[in-house]
Amino acid sequence: MSIEIRQEIMRRTQGALFLNIAYIGIVNHLFTVLQKLGSATAAELASESDMDAAYVNRWCDSAYAFELLDEVEAGLFTLSELGGQFLPDIPGSLMPFAVNAVLGAHMAERAAELMPSGERPGERVLAERKTVLPWFGPMLEGMFGPFLESDIIPNVPAYQEVDARQGLAVDLGCGNGWYLRGLAKRLPNLRGIGLDGFDENIRQASELAEQAGIADRVSFKPGDINHFGITEQADLIAMNRALHHVWDQKENVFRIMKEHLKPDGVVIIWEPNWPEQRSLLREPGRRGMAFQNLSEHVQGNHFLRPDEIVGEFERVGMQAEVYLFGDDREAVVVGRNRV
Repeated sequence: MSIEIRQEIMRRTQGALFLNIAYIGIVNHLFTVLQKLGSATAAELASESDMDAAYVNRWCDSAYAFELLDEVEAGLFTLSELGGQFLPDIPGSLMPFAVNAVLGAHMAERAAELMPSGERPGERVLAERKTVLPWFGPMLEGMFGPFLESDIIPNVPAYQEVDARQGLAVDLGCGNGWYLRGLAKRLPNLRGIGLDGFDENIRQASELAEQAGIADRVSFKPGDINHFGITEQADLIAMNRALHHVWDQKENVFRIMKEHLKPDGVVIIWEPNWPEQRSLLREPGRRGMAFQNLSEHVQGNHFLRPDEIVGEFERVGMQAEVYLFGDDREAVVVGRNRV
């Protein structure tokens, strides 16, 4: 092995360690508490964040080593400029990268364990790490929320059409509600109901809607495609990066969506655009997609091509339009009821 290759691997390894240390600071609110204090010793930071002092002491050493913290004087720490970028609530926070790195390590370990048997335990693997699940929704929001508002909503006419008639949007698999909150922010006349199977997601989504002042227009409740629980027909049914989770039930899924849709309603599906050519996976922007598809396999899923989704819309008698975003890595497929 050449020295250059070994040095490159060491550099990448340090990058993974860096994100692991940042993750600990995020989920235990150490970055947030230190920002509030301005500066603190490890003992003061532990006391204020209600963490074990010995653990926090070692974390401060690690965070200092990787330049997430600065030492203003002996034993007195403050957030570095880089560390401040991991504060979860700032615009453009780097938090999603840290959460995704730890989730990725978990999914890699599960894939390695399960590969000999072929077992695919399903989505419950997301809940196997207690510190990850509460951050799964915020991770997705940080990654895709700004993109939804800046690129997708303005360039898919169906959103404005539903808003113009003060329509009802139903988000299936709503997570922490970031998608509906994004719609409500840009579409002031729209009403929304989010359905999700995880109680933690419903709790977060309801709380965040209250904080955003939109709880009168947007609400959340337990449910899924098979437990719709909404009597009013929808103007818009959305599945945001969730259709591939139920693709093995696609005949039933598309039938149910059409049944709960108004005659002039639309279904909007947002999915990663799985490329037809394997060579495209070597593009830097798609490499993560390749690994994520391995993670999806553990959960019993796989990524889709837009033409597969179009075919299902046509099978149930709906017209389909495809919009591509993000250098064609993201696909939004709109199915329209024929009236």
